Amino acid sequence: MSEYRRVGWIFGLWLLVAVAWGQAEISADQTAHDVVSDATTRVMSVVSGVEEDDSEDLHEYYREIHEILDPVIDYRGFARSVMGPYASRDYYQSLDEAGRAQLREYLNRFADVMRVGLVRTYGKGLLAFGSSRIEVDTPSEEEVGESRISVRQLIYSEEPEPYVILYQMGRNKAGEWKLRNVIIETVNLGEIYKNQFQAAARKHNGDLNEVISQWAGANQDSAI
Repeated sequence: MSEYRRVGWIFGLWLLVAVAWGQAEISADQTAHDVVSDATTRVMSVVSGVEEDDSEDLHEYYREIHEILDPVIDYRGFARSVMGPYASRDYYQSLDEAGRAQLREYLNRFADVMRVGLVRTYGKGLLAFGSSRIEVDTPSEEEVGESRISVRQLIYSEEPEPYVILYQMGRNKAGEWKLRNVIIETVNLGEIYKNQFQAAARKHNGDLNEVISQWAGANQDSAI
């Protein structure tokens, strides 16, 4: 499997549960495991009735995914993490006012690019997992009272062994559990994109405008 297709497969799994989280009503008294477990019961309602060969149906499908995911995912925070040292606090503070304004513009622009790319490129991948059986491990006593934990999930498909996913969860200021990162098998999603961004930045001699433009172009090509 090529690296590009592998990343697509990974995000297909991630979106499968992220979509369901977007539909769930999360309260502060829920555990992180409750949040993940409750989400799995809503997955089938998201993917059912979608015809992959119907372009109009898929257009509506992507629109609904955007509506569901937009309140759930911090695209700007995700984009900042992917940009790594090019959007770090130290780098920002080293710039003059004009440079800071430009960096903020780059960050906002890249957040929009990431938002479109995550859904357009990988949203279709979750359709393949609509009939999967999903199990979530029960929480351990050591996790009670923690503000950050990892929730282990198993997704069963036609493969002999289930896919193992770790959801890195953290509490927000309201005490609600939010998704911070995802590791599928041994693949850290945030690190994949961070490495890709830094490689592109080196290739273009730190020209962030060109890096983001190239990334946006790749999104359009993958959507065709």
